[in-house]
Amino acid sequence: MPKPIIINRTIKKYNKKIKVDGDKSLSIRFALLASQAIGMSKAYNLLKSEDVVSTINCLKKLGVKIKWDKKNNFCLINGNGLNSYVYKDNLTLNGNNSGTCVRLLTSLLINSSKKIKIVGDKSLSKRDMKRIIDPLTEFGATFYPKNKNTLPLYIKGSNYLTPINYLELKGSSQCKSSVMLAALLAPGETKLMCKPSRNHTELLFKYLKIPIKIKKIKNFEIIKIKGRQNFNAFNYNVPSDISSSAFFIVLTLLSKGSKLILEKVGVNKSRTGVIEILNKMGAKINLKNKKNYKGEIVADIHVRSAKSLKSINCPTKLNTSAIDEFLIIFLAAAKAKGVSYFKNLEELNKKESRRLNWGSKILSMIGVKNKLIKNHG
Repeated sequence: MPKPIIINRTIKKYNKKIKVDGDKSLSIRFALLASQAIGMSKAYNLLKSEDVVSTINCLKKLGVKIKWDKKNNFCLINGNGLNSYVYKDNLTLNGNNSGTCVRLLTSLLINSSKKIKIVGDKSLSKRDMKRIIDPLTEFGATFYPKNKNTLPLYIKGSNYLTPINYLELKGSSQCKSSVMLAALLAPGETKLMCKPSRNHTELLFKYLKIPIKIKKIKNFEIIKIKGRQNFNAFNYNVPSDISSSAFFIVLTLLSKGSKLILEKVGVNKSRTGVIEILNKMGAKINLKNKKNYKGEIVADIHVRSAKSLKSINCPTKLNTSAIDEFLIIFLAAAKAKGVSYFKNLEELNKKESRRLNWGSKILSMIGVKNKLIKNHG
């Protein structure tokens, strides 16, 4: 059992400038796309987390040559194009705790010539994989055991893949990205109709000149991808992770007389819900030095201590763009004046842990009154 972290003194006021580690979503997507590109891709500021390490280790097992120089903060991945993975007998790929790794990497195995075992840790083995099994089966892959929707699972690919038309209703960027990556391997045009969610994969496809068309119709996005189009290797400087930044943002808001600048953070519109919500609560968080970096918006986040925060009836339209930051938002709400309301957050209980339930429990442990209301979060 890991040792507890003991905090025995309060923080003094500060005026600092920091740079947090690279974005997890972009780090994993870089690794996967680089493994299918032609040539040597290079990334700086790749996140050194267990999820990214699990992804790299799986790719190495698939024959991808990778050099990760953590001391000098760069990673080299040598890709040989689409359909270039090496499938050995009795191959097992372990995603450990990473749902992103398993759900996205499995998409690139739909043409595997051999049966591959996909496993994860105890937590990941409880998470629903039906959301990727269904579309990948339509492409032509086969999963074993039949009618099983959790890890461990086996996947066997097909030499006769077909493009699909798929409707995604959960607003899940992992499900959407899974279909998009699989579409790279299938002939013809795959069409995906989906609820809006993080668009990192779409932006990378555009930057890599992968044939993709995107159109918005009411509350849906229509994405069309032309498959079997090889793309070249690329260099990428991974922007800092806004989810990691959120903890330092709230720390500064709740500290007295403090200022903080977080440098070169990815502020993709589909990820900045935490800033919108906190600003609605009375925070003064500003984005400066905005730049477009290969499709992603990167900026310096300026934040200062808040004299007071007000409660919020959080608009549900911001849920998707703040889905990974709600627990730290709850802490800010605990220090705000009045009662705050957050609705339709059941997706939080489908993460690597039951985040909503645990968030409520932790708030209670530190003396914050809160109530979970069934079907509303």
